[in-house]
Amino acid sequence: MSHPVVHFEIGCKDKAATSAFYAAAFGWAIDSGPLGDINTGSSEGIQGHIAALGHEPHQFTHFYVQTEDVAASLARVQELGGRTLVPPVAIPGGTFAWFADPEGNTVGLWKPA
Repeated sequence: MSHPVVHFEIGCKDKAATSAFYAAAFGWAIDSGPLGDINTGSSEGIQGHIAALGHEPHQFTHFYVQTEDVAASLARVQELGGRTLVPPVAIPGGTFAWFADPEGNTVGLWKPA
């Protein structure tokens, strides 16, 4: 299986202010609901959302790599010197996890439902 980058996420403390910034800067339409889906106005590129977790980390920008097996991908990451930050979490659309690469960059994994 290939492992395409399929999603991005922008973290913040103030979702409304952050959404307003990106809407003004790039003309994006950002849903005010809890998911904060971003409509860039184009079918090109990948989809994303604005997230306010309510706890640390507040500021982050992540991309998500699609995989058929989130747990197996995390195991491979750990074999290569990375570490799990958030173990697999099932949500309505699928399962995600976060890992840190050997340099400390946070990357997401995603398996659609």
